Amino acid sequence: MISFEEAYSTVIHAAKIVDSEKITLENSLSRILAEDVISDVDMPPFNKTAVDGFACRKEDLANELEIIELIPAGQLPVKKVETNQCAKIMTGAMVPEGADTVIMVEHTKSIDEKKIKFIEEKTSTNICYLAEDVKRGETVLKKGLRIKPQDIAVMASVGCVNLLVYRKITVGVISTGNELVEPDKRPARSQIRNSNASQLVAQINRLGLEAHYTGIALDTRESTRKMITRALAESDVILLSGGVSMGDYDYVPEIFEELGIDILFKSIAVQPGRPTLFCEKDGKYLFGLPGNPVSSFVLFEILVKPFLYKLMGHNYHAFTVRAPMGIDYFRKKSKRKSLLPVLLREDGKVYPVDYHGSAHIHSYVNADGLITIEIGDTDLLKGEMVDVRQL
Repeated sequence: MISFEEAYSTVIHAAKIVDSEKITLENSLSRILAEDVISDVDMPPFNKTAVDGFACRKEDLANELEIIELIPAGQLPVKKVETNQCAKIMTGAMVPEGADTVIMVEHTKSIDEKKIKFIEEKTSTNICYLAEDVKRGETVLKKGLRIKPQDIAVMASVGCVNLLVYRKITVGVISTGNELVEPDKRPARSQIRNSNASQLVAQINRLGLEAHYTGIALDTRESTRKMITRALAESDVILLSGGVSMGDYDYVPEIFEELGIDILFKSIAVQPGRPTLFCEKDGKYLFGLPGNPVSSFVLFEILVKPFLYKLMGHNYHAFTVRAPMGIDYFRKKSKRKSLLPVLLREDGKVYPVDYHGSAHIHSYVNADGLITIEIGDTDLLKGEMVDVRQL
């Protein structure tokens, strides 16, 4: 049994980044950039007004100002602003030559059709200056970024309509166990519905990746081997839930060895999720996850997800919130790192949810995140600061 830190380091270092491909801007959400995006323009491309108002000279603010032209957005100014003059201007329009300030409409009063007067004591310039946001040739998005909606806006603004991203990987999912039936079946007294596959497929899809569900492998060498072989042919990464512990029918580790699949570790000092294994063969990767749904859910979040992102060139870091414990928490055993589901309440404090163990996936419905209790620690006291890893 290795530490979680060792397991994490092993999977991250094993990840070999996949090939890249060109895609269009409209299909780029959640993909990973395989090259820097460079701006082909200055932003803003000219001095532009941030408000509707009047472009004038700051030194003339105490005087009546003559309106010499109207400048809509998208239209070039025609005249230069001279002493005691102004141009009526719309938000986003180019500031005319001679003007160094734009006064807001609501900060003026009309003298007549051709004159206005500034009625406030002071004003900001209300001008967005040439290239103050981005300079032509500047890197606006870096390689390895997972593309968000605001990133798409940035790429659109610099004309990046065809971009290089890392290939979207495919992830195969296999469940194991004679006791399992699919969710649309009513289980017999000795059976349970297969929740792990649906859960893992959803976790994969949430990353924007393709999930291939292979099915339920029966507790026989033939069925398990057939499923694994099929998944290896279809997917870059295979996730198996169940069949990886020490039971009489847990054939997965033996089959991996028979297929020449290099097992890098078989057990992690983490709770839940101890019987987790990781393997690789010829550029394919396999995770054997525990059969209990909480264990498979948690191990996907803390180990598989960072690995999948790493394959596509992205260094994933979970978002965490630091907050105090709202109550004391104690545990009896401390030989493994423990991951505990918690709530963040309106008082800003952290409270463990009612949790009965690694089969109790229902406890995660209301959980906001996970906190960690390190090996050797048996308690978290009220007021103690903890990091909540959001789910």
